[in-house]
Amino acid sequence: HRPVVTDEELRSAMRRFPSGIAVLTVPVPYGVTIGSLVSLSLEPALVGVSIGRDAQALELVREAGGFALSVLAGDQAALAQHFARSVPPIAQWEGVAAQATARGPLLEGAVSWLECAVDSEHPAGDHTFFVGAVERVELGREEPGLVYRDGRYLPA
Repeated sequence: HRPVVTDEELRSAMRRFPSGIAVLTVPVPYGVTIGSLVSLSLEPALVGVSIGRDAQALELVREAGGFALSVLAGDQAALAQHFARSVPPIAQWEGVAAQATARGPLLEGAVSWLECAVDSEHPAGDHTFFVGAVERVELGREEPGLVYRDGRYLPA
């Protein structure tokens, strides 16, 4: 039988592990800050993201059949905080500089951008794990990335 770990115990342990921060977008337009982006495979080019089952982004990613990712720079903590809040989709974009693409808006000033088609999805507890087939990559500024550790956004 499995050992029982509380959500708070796991959360406390994972707070000590720096997570790279990206904003996942879909064409609606809608965006959400994520710390779960992971490179899965180089050939074929695959990445993964985890989205909470009760998050608005879950159905939006399913409906869109893909997503875009803006990997944030160390000086973009305000953008990470902005997209981490629950804001109506239209209000999300007031004052945010972005370039529209078929997969979703790409935020200006990021260190890199990825556009992905949903390859597969997998239930994972209270989240759904999406595997994205990377269709396009663009490199941005040569700056440190943004990470989340101990409840704070920090330059990497």
